[in-house]
Amino acid sequence: MVVEQRLPGTPVRSPQPDVRRIGRAGAIGATGVLVLLTTSLVLVSAWHLAQGTSTVGASDLVAWAFGGGTSEAGDILLGSRVPRLAAGVAVGFALGVAGALLQSLARNALASPDTLAVTGGAYLAVTVVAAFGLAVPLWASGITAFVGGILAAALVLGLAGGAGTSTTRLVLAGSAVALALQAATSTLLILFAEETTSLFAWGSGSLSQLGLDAFGQAAPVVVVATAGALLLGRRLDLLGLGDDSAAVLGVPVRSTRAIGTVLAVLLTAASVTLAGPIGFVGLFAPVVVRLAGSWVPALHRHVVLIPAAGLLGAVVVVLADALLRAFLGADEAISVPTGITTTLAGALVMVVLARRGRDAGPAKQPPAARIGVRSRRRFVVVLTGALLAAAGVTVLGLLGGDTWLRTGDVALWLQHEGSPLVRFALDERAPRVAAAVLGGAALALSGALVQATCRNPLAEPGILGITGGAGVGAVVVVTGSVTAAPTHSSVLVGAVIGALTSFALVYGLAWRRGLDADRLLLIGIGTWYGAAALTTYLLVRSNPWDTPRIYTWLSGTTYGRSWEQVVPVAVLLVLALPLAWLVRRELDLLALDEDTPRLVGVGLERVRLLVLLVAALLAATSVAAVGVVGFVGLVAPHLARGLVGGRHARSVPVAVLLGAALLGLADLVGRSVIAPSQVPAGLVVALIGAPYFVLLLARSRA
Repeated sequence: MVVEQRLPGTPVRSPQPDVRRIGRAGAIGATGVLVLLTTSLVLVSAWHLAQGTSTVGASDLVAWAFGGGTSEAGDILLGSRVPRLAAGVAVGFALGVAGALLQSLARNALASPDTLAVTGGAYLAVTVVAAFGLAVPLWASGITAFVGGILAAALVLGLAGGAGTSTTRLVLAGSAVALALQAATSTLLILFAEETTSLFAWGSGSLSQLGLDAFGQAAPVVVVATAGALLLGRRLDLLGLGDDSAAVLGVPVRSTRAIGTVLAVLLTAASVTLAGPIGFVGLFAPVVVRLAGSWVPALHRHVVLIPAAGLLGAVVVVLADALLRAFLGADEAISVPTGITTTLAGALVMVVLARRGRDAGPAKQPPAARIGVRSRRRFVVVLTGALLAAAGVTVLGLLGGDTWLRTGDVALWLQHEGSPLVRFALDERAPRVAAAVLGGAALALSGALVQATCRNPLAEPGILGITGGAGVGAVVVVTGSVTAAPTHSSVLVGAVIGALTSFALVYGLAWRRGLDADRLLLIGIGTWYGAAALTTYLLVRSNPWDTPRIYTWLSGTTYGRSWEQVVPVAVLLVLALPLAWLVRRELDLLALDEDTPRLVGVGLERVRLLVLLVAALLAATSVAAVGVVGFVGLVAPHLARGLVGGRHARSVPVAVLLGAALLGLADLVGRSVIAPSQVPAGLVVALIGAPYFVLLLARSRA
């Protein structure tokens, strides 16, 4: 008997067929699937080998293989095309097996090396080695990536509550940790640009190889780890029944999970070392194989599921690389990482699963969701303190930098007096300080609106894909895809269009006889990953001399800001704050549940759409002013609720002031700590906000 599979639900119980009843038909079905996947891989590989930047074609390669042709064909085949193909096969197979293991261990269809931040941890570890100029052999690089990946996976699983946790909680924890790891990686890429110059495109997954040496060292690791996974197959079959049932049947649950996680991370580390972090193959391949189990029940057995997921992963990677060359041409495709294509495909699969599924796992709300009303005196004290903090950060921002000024200099500047050097410095600092303060306020207000609508204090505009869409729109303009000479107005328009398009996409896909908050979050995260892949594609296709500048802007920077970029944020804040005050009661009701607003006559969907639309506009204008900044929309509203309670009439103004102070302080730190060098304010915020987010998740397990 086959237990029904609930792929998108949580926990996901892997279908457990009665092995004795599958019989010959099941064996033939499993063999047929494996033969079909192997044949597909051979055919796709043959097409892949026929592509390249040289004039050597398929006929030349066939002639050389049968003893004719020229030596040039053999040199190109063995020196360039075979290493690239071998890397694609090894990476795809490793990620497919790793994803199958992680999904079975977490009993969650959305678990993968990407959603559990394994690739992010491995990428950060490799970047640290490169940034600090540590000379290590290839095998040591593999160990470095393994350590980074295993630490990231342990952190995510620990924060999410381990196996059996809700899909939303697991993916939210993994995505936020991945965002924090990416911020740390981006900081190193910017500060150590010369040492890490080759890691940006590699960071999205590149199959370019100089020979078969790297493959020769990674392949044994993949083979041994896959063999270990197959040996765990019977245990994993029983583990899908639940921890208690598996333990009764004699499965050592803890050791099985530990061994399986180590094998999955080892496979991911080998993949990252060989070709960089190629995204979402570990999600896409095992999910498709599990879905195929509806027609071939034998695929539910891990001894078949694991190699099938590996073969499909290899097909996906090789096919993605071949399609990229076919559509862009071999010369153009060299600069585009293969991981961009796989990430887009994986993001699509994630959205489809989120639309199909129901989150049935235990999801505990963080303490902030249950904070009651504080006293009026406390509110007045906190509001005054937040106002003084925002004002103090603004003044410090004007004074601080590579050259510190005095308050008297600012007073003279306000009177249009003082030395030319001081006036020049303040003319340059004032717009960027205003951009940071107002941008932080806009992001905080946007985050407060998003958290109320989603009823999740761990949500923020970036997680819903809003800021990612705004970033894509702005980068389309900046890279010259729309205009050869982008202006501040055109960047703003591009960011707004991108944010609204992303918002409409997420909202439309999440709508299914109503708007489910968890489904909205999962689809938003999938959209965020897709937007990140599109942004990377636009960057690597742009003028390489512009890439560091645009990448820095995407990390959240106020460098070179003008008053023209600040005014739209100020205007929208002036309009949005009164609106937030008018709907304060509705926000309080939205934060409770789905039923209470309807019982008291609130037009739930109408208010929710209006609130999210305003949040999207706030995020878009902030992106145009300060770039893509994360965590402000998460940290500021949560701090405000903890200080003054959950009533939005009090928490929203405090959150706005705290967001202004936080991003203003991050901007000051970023341009003064290592002056004259600068760290983008968005990265400073992420490095501050990441530990705070970890604390939130840890506390929410209680």
